[in-house]
Parts: sequence; C-alpha cells; structure tokens
Amino acid sequence: MKIFAFALRPFDELEYLDALSRELGFDYDWTPDYPTLENAHLAAGSQGVNIITNPMTPELLDAYRDLGVTGLATRSIGYDHIDIEHARAIGMRVGHAAYPPEGVADYTIMLMLMALRRAKFVFRQVAVQDFSLAGKIGRDLKSCTVGVVGTGAIGSCVIRQLAGFGCRILACDPFPKDAARAQATYVDLDTLLAESDIVTLHAPGLPENHHMIGAEQFARMKEGALLVNAARGMLVDTGALVDAIESGHLGGAALDTIEHEAGLYYLDRTRDVLPNRDRAILDALPNVIVSPHMAFYTACDVEAMVRTTVEALLAFDRGEATPYEVL
Repeated sequence: MKIFAFALRPFDELEYLDALSRELGFDYDWTPDYPTLENAHLAAGSQGVNIITNPMTPELLDAYRDLGVTGLATRSIGYDHIDIEHARAIGMRVGHAAYPPEGVADYTIMLMLMALRRAKFVFRQVAVQDFSLAGKIGRDLKSCTVGVVGTGAIGSCVIRQLAGFGCRILACDPFPKDAARAQATYVDLDTLLAESDIVTLHAPGLPENHHMIGAEQFARMKEGALLVNAARGMLVDTGALVDAIESGHLGGAALDTIEHEAGLYYLDRTRDVLPNRDRAILDALPNVIVSPHMAFYTACDVEAMVRTTVEALLAFDRGEATPYEVL
C-alpha cells in the first residue's frame, strides 16, 4: 500500500511517518503543502491520503477518488473539516486520530493558571520594565469552582488532574461518566455556568454544538468568571465573547482555538496582513490569552496522531474494521 501525506511537518511528523513505514510495511510520499485541487495529482498511485485540519470539499474528495484513493485520514481528533456525507456517498472511508488525553488536559490547566494569575498582563509589563504589583493580583485555583463542559477522554482527564488542586468541580455532559462522578458533580449547563469561576470547554465540534456558548450563556455566567477553550473554536460565539469581556462581565478568557482560524495555524504569517479581526481584537485585550491551537503538541501526542491515522488507512486498504474510523 502507498500513503500520501499532505501538510506533513518535516521537523516532527516526517520522522514518525518514516519509522512507521519500516515498522508496518507501506510506501509513502509527502508534501509540506496543504491539499488543493491544484496539487491533488500528487496523490496519484496512493490508496490512502493523510491530512491535517484542512477543508475536504466534495470537489477535492472527488479528485482523490478519481485518482484511486479509497481512504482518507486526518491527523486530528476532530473531523468537522471533512464532508463526511460526501465521502460516504463516493465510497471513501474516513479515519481520525486518537492520542492520550494528558497533553491537552495539561495545557488546559496551564491556561487556567495563566488566566488566574494574569500572566499575559504581567509578562507584557515586565517586557517594558514595569515590575510593580498594582493590578496584577491573582487567584488560587483551589478557591475556584471549575465547570467542565464535556467529559469525554480529555474532559475526564482534566477532572482527574483538577482534583489534585482541591477545587470544587462541576461537570456537564449528555452522557455522564461514572468514573468522573467520583471527583465532579454533574449538573445542567445553566447551573454550571451560574456557579463556576472557570468554565472549560471539551465538547466535540458537532453541528448541534455550534455557538453553544453565546450571549445568553455569557449572561448566565458569574461576574468575573473565566472561559477556557482548548476544544473547538466553533463552540463559542466570538462576537458575544468580546462583548462580554468589554462590558466587564466576564473576567477574561484563555483560548487555544477560535472561530475562523483556518489559514492561520500552523503557518508563518509574520509578513501578512491577516483578515481576521476577531483574533486581533482578542489578542489586544490584556485579560485574554490566545494560543495557536497547539494544546495537542507534545512528542507523545504527535507520534500517536501519525500512528493511528496510518493504522486506519492500512485497515481500510485491507477491508478491516478499525476503532479510528469515523462512523
């Protein structure tokens, strides 16, 4: 079997893909370029295509199908960038990545701590040699109630790790997990928003979750509460978030992902005028942290993302079932 990988990073992912080709016995080729109709021909002769969070339109899927591609896998847990229904309609199986939850959970808690201790403002002031304390007092995580929205693998891991800080933990999920009940109290979303000092989002990027946190939800949150999002940008209505922060109702936010980030991450855009006003506004606010969707970025997680997507494509080629298939 041959796999073609698009948008493959030569400084980390390539090493893992090359090692896997020897371990699992497949051929591969790759490009650092993102997939487009203009470079779709690069996948000719390959049975599987491996991508990252790149939009997979019906036209692009058709182009791969016409080249003989029968399987597609994305090196991400989320797959909302792929037109799944069209892929099924043309007989193309789709896989996604799986990786240990600790990396994203660690990053999430780091964002909480940075927001609580006003780290962005502190470090910006230090850069201009302002070493004063005024306006920089923080809060202890132990003194907070943390609301975890979504208790899948990552959300449940966040709960386990938060338990060590001694804070009160609330959780909300349509499918409660028995293991999480030992350390968190399940409540409805309105109760969670009303009682939490920090709300952290770990819900999947499903259509029904689009803007699950909007103006109404921000209004229900506690005065001075913090929002953390290391899941999907589409979960939050960005305009409503900016309004809630500018009004002073929300105490701040720590965001690893925002709406309309396609075309920004993971590229060097230092010389460009970016057509993304939401990000510019958020980045300008002293109480908002915006990082470039990299909560997953650990050696352990990157290796797992490459491995699980390769294993999915190999299973597709053999006509076998795989736990990494999008069903």
